[in-house]
Amino acid sequence: MKNNNDQLLVMKLRKNDHESFKLLFEKYSSPLYNFAFSYLKSNSAAEDIVQEVFIKIWEKRSTLISDSNLKAYIFKIALNAMRKQFLKLSKDTEAKHDILFDISNDKNSFDDNNDYDFLLSKLNELIEQMPEKRKLVFIKKKLEEKSIKEIATELDLSPKTVEYHVTEAMKFLKNKFEKLNFKGLIFFYLFIKK
Repeated sequence: MKNNNDQLLVMKLRKNDHESFKLLFEKYSSPLYNFAFSYLKSNSAAEDIVQEVFIKIWEKRSTLISDSNLKAYIFKIALNAMRKQFLKLSKDTEAKHDILFDISNDKNSFDDNNDYDFLLSKLNELIEQMPEKRKLVFIKKKLEEKSIKEIATELDLSPKTVEYHVTEAMKFLKNKFEKLNFKGLIFFYLFIKK
């Protein structure tokens, strides 16, 4: 399909033509998916990018310019969406670093038999083991960095209950990491190996 056809599809799309939208999706969804997957290495993340791009195309359909380069526009949306995902991922990892630091209070000893990725993997595993409500509160507080008040409102809980779940979650993690003798290792990876 040539770019001229893109222009025609955009003109029809501006008039809310669903068939044009479907044709654009059929033409660009697969290359977009491959593009996103090449960076994200995740099927679901790549599918999310494709979905986000086409939602944006549909939402902006009335302002699309028919003689512009639609392909470049679509891939620019995808690139921006991937940047947002990378930033979110980076923020999540930073938050997990903070959690591991909070858990570690034995700064004198460490064991260098494992690696930092293993610690993050163990942290994820332990978060998954928490009771559902506690896990949800913990993720909102520590990974999404929401305030106690925001979480209490979102989950219809009292602020004291939210604080209780966060405290219990941190105790649970500290206890598990202590049993695994990882406190010193956590400190080592966070502050010495960087």
